[in-house]
Amino acid sequence: MKISDIELRQYRWERGRPIRNGKHVYTHSGLNLICVHTDAGVTGIGWAHKPHTTGMATVMRGLLEHFKPLVIGQDPFDYRRIWETLWEPKLVGRRGITTRFISGLDIALWDLMGKATGKSVHKLLGGFRDRVPAYIAGGYYEEGKGLAGLAAEMEENLALGAKAVKIKIGGVSINEDVERVRVARETIGDEVKLMVDANCAYSVREAINIARKMEPYDVFWFEEPIAPDDYRGHGKLAAATAIPIATGENEYTRYGFRDLIAADAAAIFNADAEILGGITEFMNVAALAATHDLQIAPHGDQEVHLHLVGAIPNGLIVEFYRETVDTNRGRIFQEKMTLDEDGWLTVPDGPGLAVTPDFEFLEQYRIK
Repeated sequence: MKISDIELRQYRWERGRPIRNGKHVYTHSGLNLICVHTDAGVTGIGWAHKPHTTGMATVMRGLLEHFKPLVIGQDPFDYRRIWETLWEPKLVGRRGITTRFISGLDIALWDLMGKATGKSVHKLLGGFRDRVPAYIAGGYYEEGKGLAGLAAEMEENLALGAKAVKIKIGGVSINEDVERVRVARETIGDEVKLMVDANCAYSVREAINIARKMEPYDVFWFEEPIAPDDYRGHGKLAAATAIPIATGENEYTRYGFRDLIAADAAAIFNADAEILGGITEFMNVAALAATHDLQIAPHGDQEVHLHLVGAIPNGLIVEFYRETVDTNRGRIFQEKMTLDEDGWLTVPDGPGLAVTPDFEFLEQYRIK
Protein backbone atom coordinates (compact mmCIF):
# COMPACT_ATOMS: atom_id res chain seq x y z
CA MET A 1 0.00 0.00 0.00
CA LYS A 2 1.33 3.43 -0.99
CA ILE A 3 0.07 6.95 -0.47
CA SER A 4 -1.28 8.20 -3.79
CA ASP A 5 -2.56 11.69 -2.94
CA ILE A 6 -3.24 14.17 -0.15
CA GLU A 7 -6.34 16.35 -0.23
CA LEU A 8 -7.24 19.33 1.95
CA ARG A 9 -10.93 20.06 2.49
CA GLN A 10 -11.62 23.31 4.34
CA TYR A 11 -14.88 24.46 5.90
CA ARG A 12 -15.76 27.63 7.81
CA TRP A 13 -19.02 28.87 9.33
CA GLU A 14 -20.36 31.42 11.80
CA ARG A 15 -20.81 30.06 15.31
CA GLY A 16 -24.27 31.58 15.75
CA ARG A 17 -23.26 33.74 18.69
CA PRO A 18 -19.68 34.93 19.23
CA ILE A 19 -17.96 33.44 22.26
CA ARG A 20 -15.11 35.00 24.24
CA ASN A 21 -12.45 33.60 26.54
CA GLY A 22 -9.85 35.44 28.59
CA LYS A 23 -8.13 36.93 25.52
CA HIS A 24 -9.94 36.15 22.27
CA VAL A 25 -13.32 36.49 20.58
CA TYR A 26 -14.40 33.67 18.25
CA THR A 27 -17.02 34.47 15.63
CA HIS A 28 -16.39 31.47 13.34
CA SER A 29 -15.56 27.80 13.56
CA GLY A 30 -14.71 25.19 10.97
CA LEU A 31 -12.66 22.21 9.92
CA ASN A 32 -9.41 21.60 8.07
CA LEU A 33 -9.77 17.99 6.94
CA ILE A 34 -6.64 16.32 5.58
CA CYS A 35 -7.49 13.25 3.49
CA VAL A 36 -4.67 10.80 2.76
CA HIS A 37 -5.55 8.53 -0.17
CA THR A 38 -3.81 5.25 -1.08
CA ASP A 39 -3.50 3.05 -4.15
CA ALA A 40 -5.41 0.38 -2.20
CA GLY A 41 -8.52 2.56 -2.07
CA VAL A 42 -8.24 3.24 1.68
CA THR A 43 -8.44 6.86 2.82
CA GLY A 44 -7.49 8.24 6.22
CA ILE A 45 -8.94 11.52 7.49
CA GLY A 46 -7.36 13.81 10.05
CA TRP A 47 -7.99 17.37 11.07
CA ALA A 48 -5.71 20.24 11.92
CA HIS A 49 -6.07 23.76 13.27
CA LYS A 50 -9.50 25.29 12.59
CA PRO A 51 -9.56 27.95 9.84
CA HIS A 52 -10.71 30.78 12.12
CA THR A 53 -9.71 33.28 9.41
CA THR A 54 -9.47 33.08 5.63
CA GLY A 55 -5.76 33.93 5.98
CA MET A 56 -5.14 30.76 7.98
CA ALA A 57 -7.02 28.76 5.37
CA THR A 58 -4.76 30.14 2.64
CA VAL A 59 -1.61 29.24 4.58
CA MET A 60 -2.84 25.67 4.99
CA ARG A 61 -3.28 25.34 1.23
CA GLY A 62 0.30 26.48 0.69
CA LEU A 63 1.55 23.93 3.21
CA LEU A 64 -0.30 21.19 1.37
CA GLU A 65 1.74 21.88 -1.75
CA HIS A 66 4.96 21.80 0.30
CA PHE A 67 4.25 18.51 2.08
CA LYS A 68 2.54 16.55 -0.69
CA PRO A 69 5.72 15.58 -2.63
CA LEU A 70 7.35 14.37 0.61
CA VAL A 71 4.52 11.93 1.36
CA ILE A 72 3.21 10.59 -1.95
CA GLY A 73 4.66 7.14 -2.66
CA GLN A 74 5.34 6.40 1.03
CA ASP A 75 3.97 3.42 2.91
CA PRO A 76 1.48 4.89 5.44
CA PHE A 77 2.60 2.34 8.04
CA ASP A 78 6.03 4.00 8.04
CA TYR A 79 4.47 6.77 10.10
CA ARG A 80 7.59 7.52 12.14
CA ARG A 81 9.73 7.91 9.03
CA ILE A 82 7.07 10.18 7.51
CA TRP A 83 6.89 12.29 10.69
CA GLU A 84 10.66 12.83 10.75
CA THR A 85 10.63 13.71 7.04
CA LEU A 86 7.95 16.35 7.54
CA TRP A 87 9.29 17.90 10.75
CA GLU A 88 12.36 19.75 9.53
CA PRO A 89 12.76 22.87 11.71
CA LYS A 90 15.15 24.60 9.29
CA LEU A 91 12.22 24.74 6.85
CA VAL A 92 8.96 23.96 8.67
CA GLY A 93 7.81 22.54 11.96
CA ARG A 94 9.01 23.14 15.50
CA ARG A 95 6.06 25.39 16.38
CA GLY A 96 3.10 27.16 14.85
CA ILE A 97 0.80 26.43 11.96
CA THR A 98 3.25 24.19 10.10
CA THR A 99 3.42 21.75 13.00
CA ARG A 100 -0.36 21.90 13.22
CA PHE A 101 -0.55 20.82 9.58
CA ILE A 102 1.82 17.95 10.32
CA SER A 103 -0.48 17.05 13.21
CA GLY A 104 -3.48 16.72 10.95
CA LEU A 105 -1.58 14.66 8.41
CA ASP A 106 -0.28 12.32 11.12
CA ILE A 107 -3.79 11.89 12.54
CA ALA A 108 -4.96 10.94 9.04
CA LEU A 109 -2.23 8.27 8.86
CA TRP A 110 -3.43 6.69 12.10
CA ASP A 111 -7.03 6.74 10.87
CA LEU A 112 -5.81 5.12 7.65
CA MET A 113 -3.82 2.42 9.46
CA GLY A 114 -6.85 1.59 11.57
CA LYS A 115 -9.09 1.29 8.53
CA ALA A 116 -6.52 -0.86 6.71
CA THR A 117 -6.25 -3.29 9.63
CA GLY A 118 -9.86 -3.17 10.80
CA LYS A 119 -8.74 -1.91 14.22
CA SER A 120 -9.62 1.26 16.09
CA VAL A 121 -6.83 3.75 16.77
CA HIS A 122 -7.46 3.08 20.45
CA LYS A 123 -6.61 -0.62 19.94
CA LEU A 124 -3.59 0.12 17.74
CA LEU A 125 -2.17 2.29 20.53
CA GLY A 126 -2.63 -0.27 23.29
CA GLY A 127 -6.28 -0.25 24.36
CA PHE A 128 -5.79 0.55 28.05
CA ARG A 129 -9.52 1.06 28.80
CA ASP A 130 -12.77 1.22 26.85
CA ARG A 131 -14.51 4.04 28.77
CA VAL A 132 -13.07 7.43 29.66
CA PRO A 133 -14.29 10.17 32.02
CA ALA A 134 -15.20 13.43 30.30
CA TYR A 135 -15.87 17.04 31.17
CA ILE A 136 -18.09 19.47 29.29
CA ALA A 137 -16.14 22.54 28.17
CA GLY A 138 -17.89 25.89 28.03
CA GLY A 139 -18.63 28.74 30.39
CA TYR A 140 -17.59 31.34 27.81
CA TYR A 141 -18.36 35.02 28.06
CA GLU A 142 -21.24 35.96 25.76
CA GLU A 143 -23.21 39.14 25.18
CA GLY A 144 -26.02 39.33 27.73
CA LYS A 145 -25.17 36.03 29.39
CA GLY A 146 -24.38 37.12 32.95
CA LEU A 147 -24.34 34.98 36.08
CA ALA A 148 -27.86 33.67 35.53
CA GLY A 149 -26.91 32.52 32.04
CA LEU A 150 -23.79 30.80 33.36
CA ALA A 151 -25.85 29.00 36.00
CA ALA A 152 -28.39 27.92 33.36
CA GLU A 153 -25.60 26.49 31.19
CA MET A 154 -24.22 24.53 34.14
CA GLU A 155 -27.69 23.13 34.84
CA GLU A 156 -27.97 22.03 31.21
CA ASN A 157 -24.61 20.27 31.53
CA LEU A 158 -25.84 18.41 34.60
CA ALA A 159 -28.97 17.35 32.70
CA LEU A 160 -26.69 15.86 30.01
CA GLY A 161 -25.00 13.72 32.66
CA ALA A 162 -21.88 15.81 33.28
CA LYS A 163 -19.81 14.93 36.31
CA ALA A 164 -17.18 17.57 35.42
CA VAL A 165 -17.44 21.00 33.79
CA LYS A 166 -15.09 23.82 32.77
CA ILE A 167 -15.65 27.57 32.63
CA LYS A 168 -13.60 30.47 31.33
CA ILE A 169 -11.97 33.12 33.48
CA GLY A 170 -9.60 36.00 32.70
CA GLY A 171 -12.02 38.13 30.68
CA VAL A 172 -13.34 40.35 33.47
CA SER A 173 -11.91 41.61 36.76
CA ILE A 174 -10.53 39.07 39.21
CA ASN A 175 -13.32 39.64 41.73
CA GLU A 176 -15.98 39.28 39.01
CA ASP A 177 -14.43 36.01 37.88
CA VAL A 178 -14.26 34.68 41.43
CA GLU A 179 -17.99 35.39 41.64
CA ARG A 180 -18.51 33.39 38.42
CA VAL A 181 -16.56 30.50 39.96
CA ARG A 182 -18.72 30.71 43.08
CA VAL A 183 -21.93 30.61 41.04
CA ALA A 184 -20.72 27.66 38.99
CA ARG A 185 -19.74 25.71 42.11
CA GLU A 186 -23.02 26.39 43.89
CA THR A 187 -24.97 25.39 40.77
CA ILE A 188 -23.21 22.07 40.16
CA GLY A 189 -22.84 21.08 43.81
CA ASP A 190 -19.93 19.57 45.69
CA GLU A 191 -19.63 16.26 43.82
CA VAL A 192 -19.08 17.58 40.29
CA LYS A 193 -15.56 18.59 39.26
CA LEU A 194 -15.05 22.25 38.33
CA MET A 195 -12.16 23.33 36.10
CA VAL A 196 -11.27 26.93 35.18
CA ASP A 197 -9.40 28.09 32.08
CA ALA A 198 -7.78 31.52 31.69
CA ASN A 199 -6.35 31.06 28.17
CA CYS A 200 -3.09 32.76 29.22
CA ALA A 201 -4.82 35.98 30.32
CA TYR A 202 -2.89 36.66 33.56
CA SER A 203 0.50 37.78 34.77
CA VAL A 204 2.08 35.55 37.39
CA ARG A 205 1.08 37.97 40.15
CA GLU A 206 -2.53 38.10 38.95
CA ALA A 207 -2.69 34.32 38.60
CA ILE A 208 -1.48 33.81 42.16
CA ASN A 209 -4.04 36.34 43.38
CA ILE A 210 -7.05 34.72 41.73
CA ALA A 211 -5.85 31.20 42.52
CA ARG A 212 -5.85 31.96 46.23
CA LYS A 213 -9.31 33.50 45.97
CA MET A 214 -10.64 30.43 44.11
CA GLU A 215 -9.24 27.85 46.52
CA PRO A 216 -12.39 27.76 48.73
CA TYR A 217 -14.42 26.57 45.70
CA ASP A 218 -12.56 23.27 45.23
CA VAL A 219 -11.24 23.96 41.72
CA PHE A 220 -10.05 20.73 40.10
CA TRP A 221 -7.48 22.52 37.94
CA PHE A 222 -6.42 26.01 36.83
CA GLU A 223 -5.72 25.81 33.09
CA GLU A 224 -3.38 28.01 31.04
CA PRO A 225 -3.11 30.72 33.70
CA ILE A 226 -0.21 32.64 32.09
CA ALA A 227 1.72 32.91 28.82
CA PRO A 228 2.60 29.40 27.54
CA ASP A 229 6.33 30.09 27.22
CA ASP A 230 6.74 31.37 30.79
CA TYR A 231 7.89 28.05 32.21
CA ARG A 232 9.44 29.58 35.34
CA GLY A 233 6.28 31.58 35.98
CA HIS A 234 4.22 28.40 35.86
CA GLY A 235 6.54 26.87 38.42
CA LYS A 236 6.16 29.87 40.75
CA LEU A 237 2.39 29.72 40.47
CA ALA A 238 2.25 25.97 41.05
CA ALA A 239 4.24 26.42 44.26
CA ALA A 240 1.94 29.22 45.46
CA THR A 241 -1.47 27.51 45.25
CA ALA A 242 -3.14 24.29 46.27
CA ILE A 243 -5.03 24.20 42.95
CA PRO A 244 -3.32 21.90 40.42
CA ILE A 245 -1.97 23.77 37.40
CA ALA A 246 -2.78 22.44 33.93
CA THR A 247 -1.16 23.63 30.71
CA GLY A 248 0.17 22.46 27.36
CA GLU A 249 -2.70 23.28 24.99
CA ASN A 250 -0.35 25.53 23.03
CA GLU A 251 2.80 23.46 23.52
CA TYR A 252 4.62 21.69 20.71
CA THR A 253 6.39 18.33 20.53
CA ARG A 254 8.07 16.35 23.26
CA TYR A 255 10.70 19.06 23.64
CA GLY A 256 8.22 21.68 24.81
CA PHE A 257 6.78 19.31 27.39
CA ARG A 258 10.30 18.36 28.47
CA ASP A 259 10.86 22.03 29.32
CA LEU A 260 7.56 22.26 31.20
CA ILE A 261 8.60 19.27 33.28
CA ALA A 262 12.02 20.77 34.02
CA ALA A 263 10.30 23.88 35.43
CA ASP A 264 7.82 21.90 37.58
CA ALA A 265 5.27 23.92 35.65
CA ALA A 266 2.16 21.76 35.94
CA ALA A 267 0.64 18.61 37.38
CA ILE A 268 -1.60 18.04 34.35
CA PHE A 269 -0.76 18.39 30.65
CA ASN A 270 -3.46 19.53 28.21
CA ALA A 271 -1.56 18.04 25.27
CA ASP A 272 -3.46 18.43 21.98
CA ALA A 273 -2.64 15.97 19.20
CA GLU A 274 -4.03 18.45 16.65
CA ILE A 275 -1.42 21.01 17.69
CA LEU A 276 1.70 19.38 19.12
CA GLY A 277 2.57 17.09 16.20
CA GLY A 278 -0.16 14.49 15.82
CA ILE A 279 -0.89 11.16 17.45
CA THR A 280 2.68 9.93 16.96
CA GLU A 281 4.14 12.81 18.96
CA PHE A 282 1.28 12.78 21.46
CA MET A 283 2.27 9.26 22.45
CA ASN A 284 5.87 10.41 22.94
CA VAL A 285 4.60 13.19 25.22
CA ALA A 286 2.37 10.79 27.16
CA ALA A 287 5.29 8.42 27.75
CA LEU A 288 7.51 11.30 28.86
CA ALA A 289 4.83 12.53 31.27
CA ALA A 290 4.37 9.02 32.66
CA THR A 291 8.03 8.84 33.68
CA HIS A 292 7.32 11.84 35.96
CA ASP A 293 3.91 10.58 37.19
CA LEU A 294 2.12 13.40 35.39
CA GLN A 295 -1.37 13.05 33.95
CA ILE A 296 -2.67 13.86 30.47
CA ALA A 297 -6.02 15.64 30.00
CA PRO A 298 -6.01 16.70 26.35
CA HIS A 299 -7.35 19.94 25.01
CA GLY A 300 -9.41 19.63 21.87
CA ASP A 301 -11.80 17.51 19.88
CA GLN A 302 -13.19 14.43 21.59
CA GLU A 303 -13.27 12.52 18.30
CA VAL A 304 -9.47 12.20 18.37
CA HIS A 305 -8.60 12.40 22.04
CA LEU A 306 -11.08 9.82 23.27
CA HIS A 307 -8.95 7.17 21.53
CA LEU A 308 -5.74 8.56 23.01
CA VAL A 309 -6.85 8.96 26.63
CA GLY A 310 -8.28 5.46 26.43
CA ALA A 311 -4.93 4.09 25.26
CA ILE A 312 -2.62 5.39 28.01
CA PRO A 313 -2.38 4.59 31.75
CA ASN A 314 -1.86 8.27 32.67
CA GLY A 315 -4.89 9.54 30.76
CA LEU A 316 -7.00 11.57 33.20
CA ILE A 317 -10.08 12.88 31.38
CA VAL A 318 -11.21 13.99 27.92
CA GLU A 319 -12.67 17.35 26.87
CA PHE A 320 -16.20 17.23 25.45
CA TYR A 321 -17.69 20.02 23.35
CA ARG A 322 -21.41 20.56 22.86
CA GLU A 323 -23.48 22.96 20.78
CA THR A 324 -23.02 25.82 23.26
CA VAL A 325 -19.60 26.49 21.71
CA ASP A 326 -20.64 25.87 18.10
CA THR A 327 -24.15 25.56 16.69
CA ASN A 328 -22.92 22.96 14.16
CA ARG A 329 -21.03 20.85 16.72
CA GLY A 330 -23.53 18.00 16.59
CA ARG A 331 -23.85 18.04 12.79
CA ILE A 332 -20.31 17.80 11.40
CA PHE A 333 -19.86 14.08 12.06
CA GLN A 334 -22.34 11.31 11.28
CA GLU A 335 -21.66 9.55 14.58
CA LYS A 336 -22.95 11.13 17.79
CA MET A 337 -21.26 10.93 21.19
CA THR A 338 -23.19 11.21 24.44
CA LEU A 339 -22.20 10.98 28.08
CA ASP A 340 -23.35 7.90 29.97
CA GLU A 341 -24.88 7.94 33.45
CA ASP A 342 -21.41 8.22 34.99
CA GLY A 343 -20.41 11.19 32.83
CA TRP A 344 -18.06 8.99 30.79
CA LEU A 345 -17.65 8.36 27.05
CA THR A 346 -17.26 4.95 25.42
CA VAL A 347 -14.32 4.68 23.03
CA PRO A 348 -15.57 3.77 19.51
CA ASP A 349 -14.44 0.32 18.40
CA GLY A 350 -14.85 0.80 14.65
CA PRO A 351 -11.85 0.98 12.28
CA GLY A 352 -9.58 4.01 12.58
CA LEU A 353 -11.02 6.95 14.48
CA ALA A 354 -14.49 5.53 13.79
CA VAL A 355 -15.99 8.90 12.94
CA THR A 356 -17.17 10.07 9.53
CA PRO A 357 -17.47 13.72 8.50
CA ASP A 358 -20.91 14.53 7.13
CA PHE A 359 -19.61 15.81 3.80
CA GLU A 360 -23.09 16.45 2.43
CA PHE A 361 -23.92 18.76 5.35
CA LEU A 362 -20.48 20.39 5.31
CA GLU A 363 -20.49 21.19 1.60
CA GLN A 364 -22.45 24.41 2.13
CA TYR A 365 -19.57 25.72 4.25
CA ARG A 366 -16.67 24.62 2.04
CA ILE A 367 -13.96 27.14 1.27
CA LYS A 368 -13.42 26.89 -2.47
